[in-house]
Amino acid sequence: MGVGHCQPRYYQQVFPYLADSTATLRFAARFPALRAVGFYREVQGLTVSNIGIGTYLGEMDAATDNSYAEAVSGAMTAGVNFIDTSLNYRNQRSERSIGAALRQVIEAGEVHREEIVVSTKAGYLVPDAVPKGILSANDIVAGMHSMAPAFLRDQLNRSRANLGLDAIDVFYLHNPETQLAYISQTEFLKRIRPAFEYLESAVADGRVHYYGTATWEGYRHRESSREALPLEELAAIAREIGGEAHHFRFIQLPFNLAMPQAFANRVNGENVLDVAARLGISVVASASLYQARLSRNLPDEIRSRLPGAETDAQRAIQFVRSTPGIAVALVGMSSLAHVRENLGLASVPALDPERYMQLYT
Repeated sequence: MGVGHCQPRYYQQVFPYLADSTATLRFAARFPALRAVGFYREVQGLTVSNIGIGTYLGEMDAATDNSYAEAVSGAMTAGVNFIDTSLNYRNQRSERSIGAALRQVIEAGEVHREEIVVSTKAGYLVPDAVPKGILSANDIVAGMHSMAPAFLRDQLNRSRANLGLDAIDVFYLHNPETQLAYISQTEFLKRIRPAFEYLESAVADGRVHYYGTATWEGYRHRESSREALPLEELAAIAREIGGEAHHFRFIQLPFNLAMPQAFANRVNGENVLDVAARLGISVVASASLYQARLSRNLPDEIRSRLPGAETDAQRAIQFVRSTPGIAVALVGMSSLAHVRENLGLASVPALDPERYMQLYT
């Protein structure tokens, strides 16, 4: 499957529609053995695999483009229907690799567009993807990040072209906490309101289904910090704009054996996963393998507490997807070999809550 560093016009076929409840349930039904062990979960009305494929790392060359396209295609035909990317991942090349994979499996009749949940992100200024004439100096923070509505509109359109999709299922503001190192939280909230207003309008126009915030530091800690995002205040802004039926329904945060803060850290008895659940917001975990650091050499005690998994990579994924409040564990899979190893876990049930809590004792 050739991809290369092609321009968006490479994808002449643009697939319409969004993922929907009926189609995603139909997708899961084609994998009855996986469904029977709980591999699929209902998330915001959609039936999704609890392991999703991520596309962050890798060289910016044709070989990696092709390898990612094969991995994404292989993951979908093996039962994964949650795909995560960003415009800035590999300078747009990851989106284009996903676009090639989607086109292949859809045109082959192996999956339907409405069965697959695709998420992407915008916020960083990406080389060769910075619009001319629409951003003022005040729209850009530290020369690298923007949440200006006109910028988000441009970036969404670029992602749609790269992916060959008419609409995006989950569209994230990418690491918006980056701005908090340079502006006050009061100013930050002023800036995020028009961003949310634009995203609600994109939902109304049928270009986006849900939106959210994909973070690194923003939600990891419950205690106050410079980069902490006020999730309840963000949800309140979304409600003011869109009412109770607003579409700010996803957040993404890093969570893994080395970074368990989103579950372990509590304020007044609540962790950030609890807060998100109370607000009706689904949580997607990134960095499940901590960029491969947790794919080998786990302590024997950890291995003994994660039965059923055959490799350390599987054990690390099992920890994440078993965490109460985590909907999907994202795992970077840039080759078919990664897909085969990681999805060896798909037929193993997640840990029950009691056994999961024993990991913290």
